Amino acid sequence: MNHQHDPALLRGMTQPRTRRDAFRIAGFSAAGLALAACGVEGQKAAPPKTDAVQDFWAKQTKHGKVVFANWPEYMPEDQAPLKQFQQETGIAYEYKEVIQENAEFFGKADPVLRAGQSLGYDIVVMTNGIQLQHMIELGYCVPLDQSKLPNFAANAGAAYKKRAYDPGNTYTVPYTSGVTGIAYNTKYVKDELKSINALFDPKYKGRVGMMADAQEIANFGMIALGIAPEESTEADWQKAGEKLKAQRDAGIVRKYYDQAYIDAVSKGDIWISMAWSGDVFQRQLAGEPVEFYVPEEGGTIWTDNMLIPKGAANPVDALMLMDFLYKPAIAAELDEFIQFITPVPAVQDILKDKAAKATGEDKEALEQMVSSPLMFPTEADYAKLHSYTKLTTAQEQVFNPIFQSITQA
Repeated sequence: MNHQHDPALLRGMTQPRTRRDAFRIAGFSAAGLALAACGVEGQKAAPPKTDAVQDFWAKQTKHGKVVFANWPEYMPEDQAPLKQFQQETGIAYEYKEVIQENAEFFGKADPVLRAGQSLGYDIVVMTNGIQLQHMIELGYCVPLDQSKLPNFAANAGAAYKKRAYDPGNTYTVPYTSGVTGIAYNTKYVKDELKSINALFDPKYKGRVGMMADAQEIANFGMIALGIAPEESTEADWQKAGEKLKAQRDAGIVRKYYDQAYIDAVSKGDIWISMAWSGDVFQRQLAGEPVEFYVPEEGGTIWTDNMLIPKGAANPVDALMLMDFLYKPAIAAELDEFIQFITPVPAVQDILKDKAAKATGEDKEALEQMVSSPLMFPTEADYAKLHSYTKLTTAQEQVFNPIFQSITQA
């Protein structure tokens, strides 16, 4: 397909590179670890008491303004969803693409929030993982008033109301998600793969790509052993490390990749690889011979979440915008642009209807979106998806070296 004149699709072809690469860097780089460690000294915040949450919100009023901090390429260029929000509510908005990495953002936010000052943002978007966990533990997130989130309650998928990292959506609601599964090049792999064990199969010796990110590779080592990462212990990490080391020492792994895995598997340098759903979908839109599957044993789901930081000037307006983005028509507009996994299941039917009325390349692209499990995982896929291991700062010092010793050897 020629998408030369389709800016949304061209953006889609390059967008996951920046988004997922930033996520990788934030995961367990030395900087990320140092920033995370310096951010969790001192007193952990107690869980919010219901009365205190109600008292806080009872004192807040709508101010007619909201400042939204997000990642690049996460809102249509014309900002139509935000303009519609302003028309419907009278709330003016400022939209700032200021988040490039979770670790970098947390490193800048921590001293400001620690000093009791405002970041100047009413909504920020952060990925589940170390830094978001620290934001919650340190009391840097405003507990949400669930009664002011009727669209979320009505329209969010069940999977997005049960997040291990934020039970009960106390502090966050999802913005968009992606899946870590397995990609393979159909020119070289003729079997229809289903198992995670394909990554450990000697018949693909030297043709397997694994991720360099510690949390991602740890998850797949544990899932291959039947261990749920969210419930894992230090002993489990050691076992997963041994399995991954054996895979490496047998010469099965060609390389431990950052974002470059997608080029390698598309070109056939490797035949099979751990993969992020958004990257593979873009390659499929471009007609490349890449298939994606969630292993029957399980995969990983990551989520970028909206939260209100402590000291936000306009929390009522922020909560109204967060809820507005859960209107199915608005969520559909966002998802058509972002091309990741929406937390609003009704989006699929809306895009299906749009595809039925579209023509030419627009119709073709919309039909591919609607039918792709990379944008709309099945219930069976969701049931197999795990989150990351929750780690204290002390646990990070144990967990990280186990898996970095494999990828960096």
